[in-house]
Parts: sequence; C-alpha cells; structure tokens
Amino acid sequence: MKEKADPQLAPVSEPQTSSVVSVDRVTLPDLPAIIAIDLDITGSEKPEYWYGLYAANQSDANSPFLAAHVDAEVVGYIVGSFRAWEFGAPRCGWVHAIGVKPDSRKLGVATKLFEELARHLMAVGATTIRTMIHIDNQVLMSFFRFQGMTAGPFIELEMSLDALSETGRDIA
Repeated sequence: MKEKADPQLAPVSEPQTSSVVSVDRVTLPDLPAIIAIDLDITGSEKPEYWYGLYAANQSDANSPFLAAHVDAEVVGYIVGSFRAWEFGAPRCGWVHAIGVKPDSRKLGVATKLFEELARHLMAVGATTIRTMIHIDNQVLMSFFRFQGMTAGPFIELEMSLDALSETGRDIA
C-alpha cells in the first residue's frame, strides 16, 4: 500500500487541494473579509485604510486591488500600483500589501494573486515589480524570493521625527 505524502513537506508551489482559486478586482462586499484577514495577520484592525484604498482604486486602473476567492469566500488580497520616477526609479510596479487567510495558505492563493497583479502591471507598461517588507518577515521574504524577486538597487532609510525634534532644530 502506497503511503500518502506528508502535506507539510510539499513544495510551496504545489496546491494542497483541488479547490478553484479565482482572482478578481475587489468589490465593496469583499472588504469586511479583507479587513478580517489583515487583522488576523497583523493584529491591527484598519477599516478606514481598507475602505479608503478601495475608494481610491475605483478610479485608478494603474493600482490593482485584487481579491482571491475559493467557493465564493474571500481568502486573500493583493494591492499594487504602477508608478513612475518615484525615488528616481523608472516606471515599475509595486506590491504594497498581500495577505492570505492562514487556513488557505497551501492552496496557491498568494502565487495566483501575485501572477494576476503582474499581468495587470505588465498591461500598463511595467517591466519590473518592487516591494518593501520588514527585515524580520521571513514568510514574506521566502514568498517573494520564490516568485523570483531579489534584492533591488535601493536602500530604505528612515528616522524618527521625535529624534529630529530632540536635536533642537526648529521644524515646526
């Protein structure tokens, strides 16, 4: 008798179910599920952010906001944009956010979302996709590397504005 393969050992790209994942532009009824997925992932509820993003993206074909559905249930989302010359970079696509329900992470949802975003961005002229992630987020780092992304030519710099005001400089 042949043993079943351990699903924990399956390659990242191999879907673990025959469920059909569909990806479409986000609709207003998708937002409560997206907010819940984001809350589950980040621990922070941000309804104003998500509703504002939805409203802004309704009139911007260059900023895809996509949802993944399995059996009519929202199981993931991705937010992107097409930008030109920000930070001196030529025209490129950006991934601003991606999230998948934890119980749907072995269905190939994130890969489908990423591929559909790439199609949207290519259609408006992007030849490169960029993103920023927290240095400690190994899950996202692994995902984006699996998609073929590598370190780019830019370095993010930041500083606390509290630290600036503590220097005695007048910034008010």
